Amino acid sequence: MRVIGVPGQPDRETARLRIRAALAAALAAHCGVGPDRIGLRSPEGAAPWATAALDGGERRIALAISHDGELSVAAFRADGGAVGIDVSQVVPVPDWEPVARDYLGPAVAAQLAALPFAARDAGFARAWSEHEARLKCLGLQLDEWRAERAPVLQACRCFPLALPAGYVGYLAVAADAA
Repeated sequence: MRVIGVPGQPDRETARLRIRAALAAALAAHCGVGPDRIGLRSPEGAAPWATAALDGGERRIALAISHDGELSVAAFRADGGAVGIDVSQVVPVPDWEPVARDYLGPAVAAQLAALPFAARDAGFARAWSEHEARLKCLGLQLDEWRAERAPVLQACRCFPLALPAGYVGYLAVAADAA
């Protein structure tokens, strides 16, 4: 498994191109092939993946990519397992309470409400980023909170990313792969 970060992105399209170039280079180095033998696939509504054209045939590699603010991050797992990653810029979210309740669940909303005001923006960003990383790992779309989905989401282990000030992020992998 490998995590890649690309800072200083001026716009979404540049961010998209740069993180994909960095990802292709990292995948090529990992697989011992040239970048021309790496294909990145991002079908609409589905998790992205890569293909590596190896001497023994084509190999599919799980990917996850996230952008926020001027930072892009990506991760890949060459062992075939799923991976999720998310980065969030810490910004004020005026309607954090209904968003947390509707998408992160009542327990997380209560935890956020218990935080001191000065810590709430970072707390919300961490909770949101962890949730998004889990969803990406499991190939699920963002949807309103349902109690029956909680055990499914807990099937991922999450690890905080070391990121520049003002950003938080998480890497998620299936619990049996961590």
